[in-house]
Amino acid sequence: MEVETRVLTSYDVSSLVIDKLCDQARCRKMAVACFYFDFAAEKEQSSAGMLGAVLKQVVSGLEGIPEEIAQAYEDHKKVIGGRGLQLADIVRMLQTTASEKPTFICIDALDECVAGYRVKLLDSLNQILRRSPGTRVFVTGRPHIEPEVEKWLSGRVTAMRITPRRHDIINYLHTRLGEDTRPGAMDSSLKKNILKKIPEDVSEM
Repeated sequence: MEVETRVLTSYDVSSLVIDKLCDQARCRKMAVACFYFDFAAEKEQSSAGMLGAVLKQVVSGLEGIPEEIAQAYEDHKKVIGGRGLQLADIVRMLQTTASEKPTFICIDALDECVAGYRVKLLDSLNQILRRSPGTRVFVTGRPHIEPEVEKWLSGRVTAMRITPRRHDIINYLHTRLGEDTRPGAMDSSLKKNILKKIPEDVSEM
């Protein structure tokens, strides 16, 4: 039997988990919300912005908008120029909505979140988990943030490391090189150098 070999990135892992949860959510009363951090937009992706996006996804899956959230929206509209919800407001609302049904919050590439925002985010997630025991959080990131995650979510963390294997990387490169739409643009010497250099230099994922 032929088995497909594939190198999984954190994005791939997150996509698989989120797809599985979304499939389950269709037949069960549960909410799924996800957020992907991007280092290219790290300054724009604040803890309040991230959790605000999660809140929006959770609320969109409810049969009706909770009165607390509807009232907060109306109150903020009255402020000159409009004002976004504060982090404490968002945390409180997520505690409320996540208490109504099982909620899964999936966060990809947490290590690409600005350190200052990351601390506030983890603290906020800790508050949500304390008040909403039916909530589960799935996080991907590079190993160096693991102690930080364990510190803020103490007693609630199960860690699994995914590391690249040389032969998987080489097989992946062979596949991608074989899909090159301009095969004449690369000679055999360059291909050989790619297959040698990248597996040697690849960093821990």
